[in-house]
Amino acid sequence: MNNPLVTVEELAAERATGRPLVLADVRWTLNGPSGRADYEAGHLPGAVYVDLEAELTTHGPSGGRHPLPDLGTFQLAMRRIGVSAATPVVVYDGATSLAASRLWWLLTDAGHPSVRVLDGGFAGWRAAGQPVETGPGAAPAPGDFVVAPGHRRVVDAAGVAALLDGEVALVDVRAADRYAGENETIDPVAGHIPGAVSRPSTQNLTEAGGFRPAAEIAERFADVVGEPVLYCGSGITAAHTLLALESAGRTGALYPGSWSDWITDPARPRATGSTP
Repeated sequence: MNNPLVTVEELAAERATGRPLVLADVRWTLNGPSGRADYEAGHLPGAVYVDLEAELTTHGPSGGRHPLPDLGTFQLAMRRIGVSAATPVVVYDGATSLAASRLWWLLTDAGHPSVRVLDGGFAGWRAAGQPVETGPGAAPAPGDFVVAPGHRRVVDAAGVAALLDGEVALVDVRAADRYAGENETIDPVAGHIPGAVSRPSTQNLTEAGGFRPAAEIAERFADVVGEPVLYCGSGITAAHTLLALESAGRTGALYPGSWSDWITDPARPRATGSTP
């Protein structure tokens, strides 16, 4: 399994070769303003802004708070930023890779063979003294990428329900207090899916926002056997933990609707309290 992360030093060296490369800036804050202002205030040279809310999700009556995007909308967005199957893509956000992981997951699920995330994001790039551009950015030549989803394992609510008494691990990657049902400030129902273990995604990161070494991430999940099903509040943070797992040589499945989808049916069981 190839490392899905690229360091600032590796990316700088790759850019210096002049070979074609698509850089996607996906800065985003939950319930916050668009990240475009941050992008225009400073971004990697040649990077193009991607709007997570408008282009990487489809808001509707079902599927949780951030359902997967309409395929046509997503394909148009990727072509707009110059994505083609033969051109490597590097995705980044402000620092933590939380938003970047959404686009990484979508593109790899859609069949793109070379997608990586800039470890440490824009903050790491700027801290290393690398060049920065400002302004709205120039539009690249359109790409011709064809979205063909299905390259990753996805589990829906019915699939999760079938796992509750099985051997496949279910992992909740939200903050521990939300898992326990003690501090739910986003979704209308608190708690977690019964049988899920708690592995907060933020604990995969250093204080600077980069990912911990692969060995440390592997240790965090040493007792989670096989290929776990990951969920969070609305599917975005779960992709972030999958990115961490793959940087450590493992993989898993995603429940895109996650907790915000699970709780839409009152017949589905819920649990509270913490686990080791």
